[in-house]
Amino acid sequence: MPRANYLKGMVGGLAGTIALSAFMVMKDRMGIMPQFDMVGMLATMLGGSRAAAWVMHFLIGTVAWGALFVWLQPYLPGGHYWLRGTWFGIGAWALMMILVMPMAGAGPFAVKLGMMVTAATLILHAMYGAVLGSVYAAERPEPAHPLPA
Repeated sequence: MPRANYLKGMVGGLAGTIALSAFMVMKDRMGIMPQFDMVGMLATMLGGSRAAAWVMHFLIGTVAWGALFVWLQPYLPGGHYWLRGTWFGIGAWALMMILVMPMAGAGPFAVKLGMMVTAATLILHAMYGAVLGSVYAAERPEPAHPLPA
């Protein structure tokens, strides 16, 4: 995998994180699902401030998920990058639901916060992935060479 693709994936991850974050901020401003404050949960888990939680949120979405998408995307279903990104975002959501939510005290799949939180975060992560994949495609990444079957 060409090294330049990882930077392109991180740019896509940044764009996806900005889009997801904009919806999170709008949700908070409109008072929708006040029981779900991902940044507050992350701040509590980190033992730090909301500012530190926002930095961590952007680092995860940009660096970790952006690079991981580049590595995994040749093996994801869908012919278009936006579709592969959507599947990747759904995978990221599943990991969050299985690992992060229980650590934050919300239970697996955020059962303690209600089904609306589970559904809304699924939609947000699918959107994140679609933006990531679309921006990555617009950057014209070098072709990947998947492992032989």
